[in-house]
Amino acid sequence: MKIVADDKIPNLKGVFEPYATVVYKPGKDIVKSDVQDADVLIVRTRTKCNEGLLKGTKVKMVATATIGTDHMDLAWLESAGIKWCNAPGCNSGSVRQYIASLLSHLILGGTVPSETIVGIVGVGMVGSKIETLAKTLGFKVLLNDPPRQRREGDTGFCDLPELLRNSDIVTFHTPLNREGPDISFHLLNGDTLSQLKEGAIVINSSRGEVTDTQTMLEGLEKGKISRLALDVWENEPNIDPALHQKVWIGTPHIAGYSVDGKANGTIMTVHAIAEEFGLPLTQWQPESLAMPPYPLIKLAGSNEEPYITAARAILSSYNILDDDARLRAKPDEFEKQRGAYPLRREFHVWKIAPHANSSAAEIAMLKNLGFQIKL
Repeated sequence: MKIVADDKIPNLKGVFEPYATVVYKPGKDIVKSDVQDADVLIVRTRTKCNEGLLKGTKVKMVATATIGTDHMDLAWLESAGIKWCNAPGCNSGSVRQYIASLLSHLILGGTVPSETIVGIVGVGMVGSKIETLAKTLGFKVLLNDPPRQRREGDTGFCDLPELLRNSDIVTFHTPLNREGPDISFHLLNGDTLSQLKEGAIVINSSRGEVTDTQTMLEGLEKGKISRLALDVWENEPNIDPALHQKVWIGTPHIAGYSVDGKANGTIMTVHAIAEEFGLPLTQWQPESLAMPPYPLIKLAGSNEEPYITAARAILSSYNILDDDARLRAKPDEFEKQRGAYPLRREFHVWKIAPHANSSAAEIAMLKNLGFQIKL
């Protein structure tokens, strides 16, 4: 068999070679002639998998090592009899770490979690982890997820206008739906901006088209949005320079780019292809994952609130401002920065060395965030 794969998918090289001819190319450069005689196409978000690319080819399966599928024409794939799979939830822990770092900067800037409401729009695999994170740090939460509300009932959910009116921080974690009952394209628009609490903080790490560029510029200009944090942008990688200059935090679509998140996407992809084609790789795991040089965080003795200690620990494991600084310095290298993203491991590989005066509440919060505690 023949496989064509995006060359930036981590841990993939060498996995299928005993069973297939594998051709690696940059995702944005994969064209019809590359896949004409391929059985499987493995992609990330930069390859548009549609009729234009795949009609008349031998491709039997398209696998994306990502949560999102808006780069895939699923209806056409199914009508053409081409199997497809994605990797739902693969990088949810990584996005959780990204949001944790962002919230930590707010906390160290004076935000008191017990006095602050985080509104989570989209409470699926990622949003649910953000809910748990926010509650662990002591924030109040409001949840908006119409599909879940229809399935599970109204308890625990609110409609979008109520969430926008009452939330100090609004964070978007929806898929990109351009049609159907739950359209999320330009979910933040002129109408919803008017419903937003004055001076709210807005975060989008879902899909760029969920938040309208002109609406965000207007919100910032009028003070309706006090701070804006974007990991995803309309027209990536050609991001709007005026918007980029005005954001509080701007990163190049890397919220899900921890080593763990990317490895999970590869694992799920390999397993799905192995199952479909009867290959002996349904239990495959990478041999090892890169580790930070010194994954030990030493707590300083203090009388701070536990959430402040937790914020300092979070930023010791991952500081979102490093990613912001790189993109701010070279916004024209959006894709390059994604392809050469530095090593980032999630909380579970980091060990916390408590201070003699560390409180039980501090240790409990750090454990609940997923850190190891060095006894």
